[in-house]
Amino acid sequence: MTTERPRFRLGFLTHVQGRDDDIARTYRNAQELFVVADELGFDVGWVAQHHVPLGGGGLSSPWTFLAHAAARTTRIRLGTAITVLPLEDPVRLAEDIATVDTLSGGRVELGVGSGSSEVEYAAFGKDVARKRELTSENLDIVRQALGRREVGTPGFRIQPRPGEFNDRVWQGVFSEQGAEYAAQGGANLLLNRAAYGFDAPTDEVQRPWADAYLAAWDQPRRPRIGLSRFVFPAKDRRTALQAIGDDVHRAALRMAEHGAFPKGLDQDEALRRFHSFYGHPEEIVAALGQEKVLPVATDLITQFNPAVPDHDAAVRALELIATEVAPALGWKPAPTAATVSAGV
Repeated sequence: MTTERPRFRLGFLTHVQGRDDDIARTYRNAQELFVVADELGFDVGWVAQHHVPLGGGGLSSPWTFLAHAAARTTRIRLGTAITVLPLEDPVRLAEDIATVDTLSGGRVELGVGSGSSEVEYAAFGKDVARKRELTSENLDIVRQALGRREVGTPGFRIQPRPGEFNDRVWQGVFSEQGAEYAAQGGANLLLNRAAYGFDAPTDEVQRPWADAYLAAWDQPRRPRIGLSRFVFPAKDRRTALQAIGDDVHRAALRMAEHGAFPKGLDQDEALRRFHSFYGHPEEIVAALGQEKVLPVATDLITQFNPAVPDHDAAVRALELIATEVAPALGWKPAPTAATVSAGV
């Protein structure tokens, strides 16, 4: 194994939500974020899959969405965080992944997980009690298909011919045991922006998971840890709170109804529970400097969810992340083909 640490990559994640019922506009705005992020030098753009509608949107068909994003961008990688794997036919899913990867020039990152919605499982005729087992079974089949091996029946291999996916599969986990399992399977690790069911800060909860993942890793390549965090920079803390505070508070109260958070949270506690980084870029950089998982992460995946800022505010936040926050943390945009050929 090489001793060189993988390059720190910058990503953003959208849950594809808007402020109203104009879903077409919500989807157009989400596509525009990919274009903006591509121009700003973000390394990866991620989408989350939700079959049950979210407020103002939600994305049931991420690979169709990413195929469109592939046509509108040139360099940014395209991923799911996550595809709800037990609800997919794994062979069909592998065909979709291979198609988007071919159309995008090999830019796909596959993040998978089990999801949690009982309604979604019922709608697809799946047993939610078997979600971990189904995730493992389907991931094995997807890996076989993307590995150009026979699946389903002798002599059948998916088309188009997949690229190399050994280092492009990610698994979302919510426990130390899950992190160890991901490592043993050779998947990169995805950590959520909040640790539900815990009173301790999210990074204190998740750092042992990351350490367990690294300890269990035995592959010849370097592991990757994708750290999803709520990051919303603005000109000052008050402006940021005006854009995100009420949304985060409402989301925390909804989560409390299902037992993920305690009931009766105020706005400040809601922001803490979602491990939120907001305010002036310098404030965010200072706060992220104390983040306990970031030192072992290879990918910082920024997101605004559960807030749904106006589109212009979201674009401005992406700009501040790429130009002020991430560079202060040591990130540099990957060189483009043009800069390499020019010797820059």
